[in-house]
Amino acid sequence: MRVGFVGVGRIGAAHAQVVRDHPAVTEVRVADADPARARKVADELGVGAVATPADAFRDVDAVVVAAATAAHAELMTAAARAGLPVFCEKPVAVDVAGTLEVLAAVEAAGVPNQIGFQRRFDAGYVAARRAVRDGVIGELRRVHLITADAEPPHPSYVPTSGGIFRDCHIHDFDILRWVTGREVVSVYAIGANRGAEVFATSGDVDESAAVLTLDDGTLATLQGSRYNGGGYDVRMEIAGTAATYAVGLDDHAPLVSAEPGVAFPAGPSFREFWSRFRPAYEAEISAFVDVARGERESPCTVADALESFYVADAATRSRVEGRPVTVDEVRAG
Repeated sequence: MRVGFVGVGRIGAAHAQVVRDHPAVTEVRVADADPARARKVADELGVGAVATPADAFRDVDAVVVAAATAAHAELMTAAARAGLPVFCEKPVAVDVAGTLEVLAAVEAAGVPNQIGFQRRFDAGYVAARRAVRDGVIGELRRVHLITADAEPPHPSYVPTSGGIFRDCHIHDFDILRWVTGREVVSVYAIGANRGAEVFATSGDVDESAAVLTLDDGTLATLQGSRYNGGGYDVRMEIAGTAATYAVGLDDHAPLVSAEPGVAFPAGPSFREFWSRFRPAYEAEISAFVDVARGERESPCTVADALESFYVADAATRSRVEGRPVTVDEVRAG
């Protein structure tokens, strides 16, 4: 199996290394908007480099897209037209309209597709999902989600990120749907600007909160931050009438107990996403090789990503307009 890569920054290069080592893969070719970076990664991994992103689509059996967000929709559409199975980091596109166009393209072509929501491969989230499905927690009653960065992204990234709910919390929206098996029907979101001016001037916020109502009446709460000095904090608490499960509550959780004599968690805390989710990233890209070979169903399709984007758009609209917004309202355009 031959796999082409478009975009070999940190995640793209890491994906390429895992795919290179897959026993079914015989050749990896990498491309990047920066040809020098592509050559450097190729030399480090012992794989081939091609001159342009278009070259990564030639004479391969599948494509991995880890380029800049603005290029995702065009590259995924190109893969569909070439009849190639395609993996793409989130988001599929910068807006709902673009996501719908990509969905139409991959469905018309009938190509296998997978979107990079790596939390679906994290052991804690997998266990929480199983506890819900098996009835271990009883009747679902409440959910709480946290995603907080230890440090904000580079200022150049913020204006094109799509905002904290589309860029960051879309992971929370996806995993909320996946773990609970429920759909979000409405969102009431707020935000605040406490940090760098670039967030406010970009129409974004650096502190976030939301209340989401699921289709069975369950309430979910969400908190986020770009300035969590204690460390990179990604957790989920899911509670029912019989038990409560907590994802991300281990010795690396960036917490300090105020209770006397309690030494948990021992630390050190994670400082960024790769350290927290490395096994999940490796598992998801290995799964894509199996998807491309027709050996398993896609664990996260463009259609799945669209549903999470609807929720992210509803949250963004809610924050801006200061009112609850239904997902159906966003779905209607």
